[in-house]
Amino acid sequence: MESDLRPAPRIAIVDDHDVVHAGVEAWCAGANPPVGLLGSFHSPAEFLSVYPEAADEVDVVVIDLQFAGKPDFGFLSTLCKRGQRVIVYSYLSADEVILTCLDIGAVTYLVKSEGKRHLIEAIHDACTAAPYVGPRMAKAVRNDCLLGRISLSEREKEVLVAWFQTESKEAVGKRLYIAPTTVRTHLQRARAKYANVGRPAPTKSALLARAIEDGILSLSDL
Repeated sequence: MESDLRPAPRIAIVDDHDVVHAGVEAWCAGANPPVGLLGSFHSPAEFLSVYPEAADEVDVVVIDLQFAGKPDFGFLSTLCKRGQRVIVYSYLSADEVILTCLDIGAVTYLVKSEGKRHLIEAIHDACTAAPYVGPRMAKAVRNDCLLGRISLSEREKEVLVAWFQTESKEAVGKRLYIAPTTVRTHLQRARAKYANVGRPAPTKSALLARAIEDGILSLSDL
């Protein structure tokens, strides 16, 4: 099968519930293609003590959003700023929470009730140019759109414009003083938002066309 040819992603889990660790570990062990579990952590501090800097060996970090009873957007921001691919896997399902996480830089947001299939697909797709979009994330993005227009964050717009004006993600990173992996994350999120309103942009030229359609930039900017 074609799916069997995909590389096996390596993940770390950050969640303060043992049952989540046990469940995700079992799901990963039975996944096809397989998912490698590099570490299980019960708090942001525990994860950061092991990985104080960007962890290249960790392809995806799956995190809960609530620690000590409240959302920890700061931890998510820390991971995203250093270029980690992050899947938020939470009980929280409010549009505002989901959209805030996407704006911060999460590749995908899943509600825990969406279960095994969605999480495993999201882990595999997090390492591609087309991040996985689960049902609740899709609804939140749709609710944030009007007549097919999407709401890109200012940083996403900045990255898009820089990407269209340069040769590579590395060049964008140098211009904006961010890592190429962070550039890729912003581009992935922009593509996911377009796909969810029925305006897919899988290539650079297609994404450029969408940006021009939405007034993000004009031909004179190129």
